[in-house]
Amino acid sequence: MTTDTGSTVPRRQLGRHLRQLREEARMTVKAAATALEWSTPKIWRIETGATSMRSLDVEAMCRIYGALPEITEALMGLAKETKARGWWHSYGDAIPEWFELYVGLESGATRLRKYEAHLVPGLLQTKAYATRVFEAGRPDMKREDIDRGVALRLDRQALLTRATPPAPQVDIILDEAVLRRDIDAEQLHQIVTVSRQPNLSVRVVPFSAGLHRATLANGAFTILDFDGSDEPTIIYADGLTGALYLDKPAEAAAYEEVWSAVGSTALSEAQSRKLIASIAEELS
Repeated sequence: MTTDTGSTVPRRQLGRHLRQLREEARMTVKAAATALEWSTPKIWRIETGATSMRSLDVEAMCRIYGALPEITEALMGLAKETKARGWWHSYGDAIPEWFELYVGLESGATRLRKYEAHLVPGLLQTKAYATRVFEAGRPDMKREDIDRGVALRLDRQALLTRATPPAPQVDIILDEAVLRRDIDAEQLHQIVTVSRQPNLSVRVVPFSAGLHRATLANGAFTILDFDGSDEPTIIYADGLTGALYLDKPAEAAAYEEVWSAVGSTALSEAQSRKLIASIAEELS
């Protein structure tokens, strides 16, 4: 796989700038669509970063919004970056549209913080474990689709060791239940081995910690940070049929508080590795 981060972040940045220009021009989405002779869903897709943009279309939007020439020029330049294709596009329909957005954001983030109460995160999964996850979660999937899904998941793990752009800092907190639910020694050893990378931290919340704030987070969430860009911190949580993306400051602050609280109940990295290794030894 290549190390490119695709167009997700530039698309979202461009969409935010265009939405801001529209709001400053005091135009509704419907009014903008009418002026441009586009559909309102097209405006919505542009402003949410769901589609790439042509420079000419950006110029047209800036014109009806009354944007200054230098802003128009800058946004037209940004539009060219929205056409980049990330490595994950080669998997086609094996990746749901709502998760494709996450993979793009994950590739562009400089820091990932993950809490998981039920499953080993995809970035740490072995092929055998990932296969069992697909088989349990999607029993209707054909074998070839499961294989493609597993291959995508394993390819995502190159994020942890890529050279360009630099690999993100990844901090993971697991509930002890993750380490004891349908897991094998190979998967546990994988967690211990990968957790020794300088940019990766894995900590465990032991059963002895009892109930904690993250219990209210429906089992899992990821906090994505983008240093050096105007992309805001994003909170991601997925489900059976879709995903939740939160980027308002108050929403991010709420999850920051939860992350801090659950972190205070977790074991240290060394203690966590010792616990994981001991569970692996039990299974062996």
